Amino acid sequence: MGKLQTEPVRNRFDLVAAPVAAAIGQWSAEVPVDVDDITVGEIDADLADTAEFCAAYGVGLGESANCVVVAGKRGGVVRYAACMVLATTRVDVNGTVRRLLDVRKASFAAMADAVESTGMEYGGITPIGLPPQWPILVDARVVAVPHVVIGSGVRRSKIVLPGPAVGVLPNAQIVEGLAGPPQ
Repeated sequence: MGKLQTEPVRNRFDLVAAPVAAAIGQWSAEVPVDVDDITVGEIDADLADTAEFCAAYGVGLGESANCVVVAGKRGGVVRYAACMVLATTRVDVNGTVRRLLDVRKASFAAMADAVESTGMEYGGITPIGLPPQWPILVDARVVAVPHVVIGSGVRRSKIVLPGPAVGVLPNAQIVEGLAGPPQ
């Protein structure tokens, strides 16, 4: 992937957040993702934001996916979801996501809530290792990419894995039209 130098994640759990390492370490036949297909590469943490990362490391925006944490309330209970969309698109929070969460209004989760709930750094949140009750909504375009760059739970590295693997993570649901063009 561009200038990003990667190695097998199983050899470098020090480059991912603790919940990510724990989730990957517990995968078995129940999670149809081969750990050998997942790599991680160290990056400059100041370049973790998608546009800056892609420019600095020569990775196309269409090969990079963002994990957006969305929240909505129903009956006084906050419902969270992680949304995986390519960097060339924008998640449809108040349309598709709101309907899927079955809430009146959905919005991006507050940074402090997202960090506390996931145990990951803001700007590095990834669908691997999220709270087990959260749905992972995956735009169909993400699973169509041969390999995709995602967060690692920390800002100082990125994970590379097959796009189709994102769609088979625990609680993942592939959603046509989850994202649209950036506005």
